[in-house]
Order: sequence, then C-alpha cells, then structure tokens
Amino acid sequence: MELVNKLEQLKIEISKNVVGREHEVEMMVIALLNNGHILMESVPGTGKTLLAKTFARGISGLFSRIQFTPDVLPSDITGIQFFNPKLQEFELKPGPIVTNILLADEINRATPRTQSSLLEAMEENQVTIDGHTISLKSPFLVIATQNPVESQQGTFQLPVAQMDRFFIKLSLGYPEVNEEREMIKKHRFGTATTEVNSVISEEDINSIKEELKNVKLTEVVEEYLLQITRKTRNHPSIELGISPRGTLALVKAAQGRALIKGRSYVVPNDVKEMAPFVLGHRIYLSAEASLTMTPEKVVEDLLESIPLPVEVEV
Repeated sequence: MELVNKLEQLKIEISKNVVGREHEVEMMVIALLNNGHILMESVPGTGKTLLAKTFARGISGLFSRIQFTPDVLPSDITGIQFFNPKLQEFELKPGPIVTNILLADEINRATPRTQSSLLEAMEENQVTIDGHTISLKSPFLVIATQNPVESQQGTFQLPVAQMDRFFIKLSLGYPEVNEEREMIKKHRFGTATTEVNSVISEEDINSIKEELKNVKLTEVVEEYLLQITRKTRNHPSIELGISPRGTLALVKAAQGRALIKGRSYVVPNDVKEMAPFVLGHRIYLSAEASLTMTPEKVVEDLLESIPLPVEVEV
C-alpha cells in the first residue's frame, strides 16, 4: 500500500537524526492522518524536541516553533492587530500558530491562560485575533512537548479541556543500549544532524485520509471499544472518565493503525494497542487512587479485565 511505503520512507528519513523511535513515528503518522494533536512527555534530554522537528521536516508544509515560558502571552501565539503609522490603519499580524506543524516546546512552562490560547485552533482549525477569524490550512498539527509536572519546578499542569484535545500522548523513555551506542557513534563521526528530505506531501496526506474513511469497523469491534470507554466512567479508581470526544478518538486511532498495517478493517487488537496512547491522558484518578496508581496503569488493568473478541466479521 502507498501509506506503508511512505511510512517506511519517513522512518528512514527520521532515522538520519533520531535513533530508534520507529513506534513513536507510527503513532505520530496515525495522529497526522486524523488531524489529531500529539503530546510528548519524558524527562529532559530524551529527544522530544528533536523528534518533533525531524518529523515536521519529513512531511511537507510550514513549520513554526514556540518556546513556552511563563512570560509568553496568548497574543505571542495567536497574533496581534497593530496600527501602521505609515498607512494610518490597523494591520493584522498572525502569530506562529498560523502554520501547518506547530511545535509547542515545553508547553507546561506556560501559564494556563496562555495554554488555553491553543484550544480554538486545536478544536476548530481556526484562530481569532481581535475579532478577526483566520482559517488554518490543512494539515494543522500541534506537537507539544512537556516535562513531567511532578518532577519539575516552574511548570503548570495542562487544563482538562486542553488534555482532552490531544489525540495521543507519547511517553518517551530512555533509549536501549544499542540505540544509545549508535547515538555516540553518530556524534563521534559528525553525523548526528543531517538534512532530512520531505517524503510525504500534502496531496499524499489528503489522499490517505480518504482511504482512512473506508476502513471498516464491525459491530463486534465497536462493542469492544464501547466496553472500554464506558468502563472508565464507572471505574472505582477513576474520577473523570473518557468523554465522547475520547471515544471517537479511539475509533479513529484504531482505524489509523489498521491502515498502516495494510488492512481495510479494524481488528480488536487495533483498539487494545491504541487505547493506552489515546485514553491514558484523558482520565483523572480519584485522590486516593492517585497515591498508588497512575492513569496508564489503570488503563492497562482495565484492558486486561475485558475479554478480547476472537471473531470479527468483515
């Protein structure tokens, strides 16, 4: 399939600068095809920003980066309307959010008010500047990075509404020994940073999105998916379960995984594999449960408690 070939080319290009992370690249492609936004979290120095920048170079389109700090204002992101003394009139100056790929670097270092300035763009693909609404081009993708809130000073937890608008969350752990050895090798021979070619065009993305619409979801898989999301709403350890937006995100993610695996239909394992990335950041544990568990662990236990369907009619 065209997508499988394009994905392999993209992995090759990204591997020029980023060692490993093939699975993360697949997840990012699934998000891109679904107009979904990505939140990447891990401790500093594990390559979040490099992966985001390299991924952006591998696909066509405009790229902008915002380095979030506590003093960044909403207008620094969306743009302003200023008075031009030469023309004696007001002019609209769009901010870096008017792009295709927006890297929101260390988003949790910005204040909640500034973080919320992304909500309209992430949900409606438009931005309003002093009463003027600008439609954003497709694709529009926010790739946000953050360091864990509990281990960093000077950070702000992302609002619930903001978290729910991220399609998937990726947690980048430490590299394997062989991968870290390869990093050292690249550094020693001066090949740590090389030019990355764009291998997926806007036309490719739009074409594959049309294919994605035809990926089938049977009643068996649909029932399995609904069991998962509905169980989060009455789970004893979960205070805030999955929203309908989260349910639809899991459907789209499962369809995306099926497509990149070369199938025109979703199997139950597609749902199970994508659930931790789609649901983990959308649930909020009770105060008691949060002392001993993480949302990811609760999702994992929940998935194990629901039998995986073995028969799927296609």
